[in-house]
Amino acid sequence: MSQLHKPLDGLIVADFSRVLAGPYCSMLLADMGATVIKVESPQGDDTRTWTPPTKNDVATYYMSINRNKKSLVLDFSSEEDRTVGLELIKRADIFIENFKTGGLKKFGFDFDSVITLNPELIYLSISGFGTAEGAWLPGYDLIVQAVSGLMSLTGDPNGPPFRAGISVFDVMAGLHGLIGVLTALHQRENTGRGQHVEVNLLSSAMSGLVNQTAAYAAAGEIPFRMGNAHPSLFPYEALPTKDRDLIIAAGNDKQFRALCKVLEIESVADDSRFTANSDRTANREQLRPLLLARLAEWAADDLFIALNKVGVPCGPINSIGDGVELAEKLGLKPRITVGEGDRKVDLIRNPITFSEGEISYNLPPPQLGEHSDEIRKWLKEK
Repeated sequence: MSQLHKPLDGLIVADFSRVLAGPYCSMLLADMGATVIKVESPQGDDTRTWTPPTKNDVATYYMSINRNKKSLVLDFSSEEDRTVGLELIKRADIFIENFKTGGLKKFGFDFDSVITLNPELIYLSISGFGTAEGAWLPGYDLIVQAVSGLMSLTGDPNGPPFRAGISVFDVMAGLHGLIGVLTALHQRENTGRGQHVEVNLLSSAMSGLVNQTAAYAAAGEIPFRMGNAHPSLFPYEALPTKDRDLIIAAGNDKQFRALCKVLEIESVADDSRFTANSDRTANREQLRPLLLARLAEWAADDLFIALNKVGVPCGPINSIGDGVELAEKLGLKPRITVGEGDRKVDLIRNPITFSEGEISYNLPPPQLGEHSDEIRKWLKEK
């Protein structure tokens, strides 16, 4: 067996991004072995102050997306610090930024300026609404959840729209940015040239809403809020049992027939109104009471086991704590420990595994400017 290595070992990332999308992208790169230098203003990344909750007086929001990085403080109003920034960019393979479009030009850190200094640089820009007519709009995930249409799909049909429980499009944009960067690195192997990679939250939303945006683009239909129900599948939602709700996701005819067998209503699976998924979806209000009558006889935990054993996906609606504990129980090892002493903290691991590469967790989320002296000294070396 070959010795494991860090897949991105040797790559240097100049991370000029803040808050979530960019730092999430750069953290994943760092986990895979890249050296990530987090460039911060003297005030630091905004998420350092996003509390509660905290761990050892540090915001867990900040900690969740900034492990494995080194922090360098630069004051862009200082010519000396701008020179340090340019020296870092000269040595970097990847540059990540999510400033307002055009905001780095006055400092000489825009793509057109730095690509002349480092023609092999992969320059990632993450914005809210792109660089055309939407360039002036500030990019906040909650705003994109609203204007993209996501919130119109989220919540009870008879209630108000809701945002998702996480900054879903920041995360999507960070992942799209990561894909773009790795693709550009591969292309650089063939061309020897760097390039400008751009992603934005609204485009990530349009792509990430998949079947919902396709319904409008392809068929001119506007999806609507259905609570936990699915527009194209039934049963595929939270349904009440004897003691609590259970998500049941019968995504095909075979699974539906297995569900009916467990519930001892096999005749329902033979009913022409419910035989095919399209029929069940069209006649969901006739099917629902037939299922609920039987579900009321089962405890959720018992049905969870019985249905999964016959290949019908289902699961309880857990708390975050329950979800982490379930991942532990299933052997997924969701938690990793990084740091020592009062810097020691448990975080959620990188979800990627490699048979021939190692994900590592060497550095706790850095204190503001913790590595400034070390990095400045390194940059002076030839």
